[in-house]
Amino acid sequence: MAPKTAADTRGRILEAAAALLAAEGREGLSTRAVSAAAGVQPPALYRLFGDKDGLLDAVAAYGFDEYLKSKRAMGETADPVEDLRRGWDLHIEFGLARPEFYVLMYGDPRPGRTSPAAREAEAMLRRIVERVASAGRLRVSVERAAHLTHAAGMGVVLTQIATPESERDPDLSETARETVLDRILTGAKEPAGTNLPERAVALKAGLDGATRLTKAERTLMAEWLDRIANA
Repeated sequence: MAPKTAADTRGRILEAAAALLAAEGREGLSTRAVSAAAGVQPPALYRLFGDKDGLLDAVAAYGFDEYLKSKRAMGETADPVEDLRRGWDLHIEFGLARPEFYVLMYGDPRPGRTSPAAREAEAMLRRIVERVASAGRLRVSVERAAHLTHAAGMGVVLTQIATPESERDPDLSETARETVLDRILTGAKEPAGTNLPERAVALKAGLDGATRLTKAERTLMAEWLDRIANA
């Protein structure tokens, strides 16, 4: 039989932690309980994950792997607004299907500390929003649109998780989604860039191509355009 590697041990610990999380919630993820369930000594856990926060980040990433794979596989269509809708729906569906992992990821925010899995999910959202901006359909800055979409989606999931299934509003997600889109998008029949904030957003989306400007000039221009977009 081949000797166990650090990757084998890490995988066994994550599997044990995921099972404890599903059965007992975050309270069940003590280092002692996880070590015992995985059949390892606590020092092995600290060597692999550093501390309990490192373990929690790894467990969240382990649980979110399915979600991130779905996001990557979602691909892009010619309509970035519809892609934004699909991304929202996928986020909500995953959060309600795997609430224990979702709460671990988003239910206990730690200022200044964001897990790699959360950063990847946020980067995917930002990419879609940037495409919406490039299409001239965004009426606020990319940063504001991404933050608002993320905050609203997270709020919907956490609210539904906290509500007994029989009492959940089946239309909450769609209503919240369309309310957010109404706030951040130009009207479907409006010509793109018909007012100054929308023009500022569209111009900022293409700033990377302004190679005649220095990096410092592009940074300053981006700051000015954000002020106009968010006015």
